[in-house]
Amino acid sequence: MALIGQPAGEGAATAPTPGWAGVGTVTLRELSDHDNLTAARRSDHHVLVLVTVGHGQHEIDFRSYPCRPGTLLWARPGQVVKFGGNAGLDAIVVCWEPAAVAEVAEEPALLEGGLGPVYWQLAGEDEDAVINEVSQLVVDCQRHRSGILAAGLLRHQLAVLLLRIALLPGRAPAERNDAYVRFRLEVEKDFTRTRRVEEYAERMGYSVRTVTRACLAATGRSAKQVIDDRVTLEAMRLLAVTDDPIADIGRRLGFPEPTNFGRFFHREAGISPGVFRTAQRGGPRLPAQRRPVAGDPHGRPAPRVAGEA
Repeated sequence: MALIGQPAGEGAATAPTPGWAGVGTVTLRELSDHDNLTAARRSDHHVLVLVTVGHGQHEIDFRSYPCRPGTLLWARPGQVVKFGGNAGLDAIVVCWEPAAVAEVAEEPALLEGGLGPVYWQLAGEDEDAVINEVSQLVVDCQRHRSGILAAGLLRHQLAVLLLRIALLPGRAPAERNDAYVRFRLEVEKDFTRTRRVEEYAERMGYSVRTVTRACLAATGRSAKQVIDDRVTLEAMRLLAVTDDPIADIGRRLGFPEPTNFGRFFHREAGISPGVFRTAQRGGPRLPAQRRPVAGDPHGRPAPRVAGEA
């Protein structure tokens, strides 16, 4: 399996190679043979990381998660991943194409675009079940390398693994809020074109008050703030993983004037786009933020950890 994406400055980002059946596995140690493993990468595929040895940290969308044996991380397509470079840290990495498990893709706990949870610390029977499913998937990816039946087996095993993950305890309130989930999915489709709550509410058949109430209940932030958070997160992703001029990134996100984009980003992130990009490339450390700005774009605390109080 090829390394997941390419860091900025080394050419266009490439998709991972999940394998002939749309599913594949590799260890983090095997990936470490590549240069710049800790650089930010963005993939069109799903990336599931099950830590097996050691302690360290991985980042998803600029939020750092502590890792130890039993840690499970899930980056969806479009999210930015930074693998920890800690000595002794190893993990099984499972990659798959979105179409590989289309039959379970609509389950709210599995939603793409950062809506579903990304972090668990497994324990007890949950840990055993997930480890067993991942281990069997690794074995069968190595044993079966062609054929319709084999492809069906691998995809079925992956679907079972994802359903087990969807049933893990500690589901976030946002995932149970249907109005919020619908709103976020609509925003995901069109946030580069409009940031007007009224347009999304009308499209959903809801009042602005209903949408705002749903967002406040799920995240503590208004509907307008949820939209702005999503735009800010996309700006951060593009600044981190591309060499595109800042003005071009602003235009892609609906800001014809570079100064308007700069003011927007500074207001939301607390720093300028240029400073953020420099820090992501190993420059000076970011200054203290006014509020959390990414990973979870709403600044919420880490998801409740399965198996822990």
